[in-house]
Amino acid sequence: MAYFEVKRVCKSFGKTKVLNGIDFSMEKGQVLSIIGSSGSGKTTLLRCINFLCDPDEGEFFLEGERFFEAAADRRLKESEIRRIRMNFGLVFQQFNLFPQYNVKENLCLAPRLLAGERADYKQNKKEILEEISRHADELLSQVGLSDKAENYPCELSGGQQQRVAIARALMLSPKVLCFDEPTSALDPELTGEVLKVLKELAQKKITMIIVTHEMAFAREISDKVIFMADGVIAEEGDPEELFSHPKSPRLQAFLAKTQG
Repeated sequence: MAYFEVKRVCKSFGKTKVLNGIDFSMEKGQVLSIIGSSGSGKTTLLRCINFLCDPDEGEFFLEGERFFEAAADRRLKESEIRRIRMNFGLVFQQFNLFPQYNVKENLCLAPRLLAGERADYKQNKKEILEEISRHADELLSQVGLSDKAENYPCELSGGQQQRVAIARALMLSPKVLCFDEPTSALDPELTGEVLKVLKELAQKKITMIIVTHEMAFAREISDKVIFMADGVIAEEGDPEELFSHPKSPRLQAFLAKTQG
């Protein structure tokens, strides 16, 4: 039984069909990389998984249980979407940190808001907030930014901001962590520090879906690679096989272009 499974997902914007029947599955602790040209539907797929946009058709399963089925006559309530999103973390291209809060506050904001909804919050407020603070300290240490806890985003490099964004996504212990081109906004010299963090997460068996343009990185870190083109999965498989022996002409042309 797959840990996370996507079935027949479709999404259109107006008359433009961006996703056209996406199917894939992955096991717990796996790293799935999604590659493809701009406009192939990669980011839209991640946004559907995280419910930043609603799929028109399809189903999602997590740990063997269906948690979403698209239906024309039923839209999810905001409370349902919030509950579903707890299982997924998303790290954006542009970091999306709150500029008015320092690094540690960026990490603690969402957990504190959620803690306020707990039945035992008033009774155990001090202990709960201390635990959130400890967790933030641990994650900042994990991404190598313990000394930046009191800094504001504007005082950090792009690579440091992206590492803060990764730590923030980990604060809620998501079951699947998603990345949308995590190095695309970085200068080449800053890309390495973010990729190093992702490799360390992979070694810890964090289940991850990574949309990336870094072909060598995808080949090294992934358990499975998906190549998307025109809203469909044109090819998928083991990274060594896919990169060394691409079967589809589309993937062959894409790799020839990206690998020089």
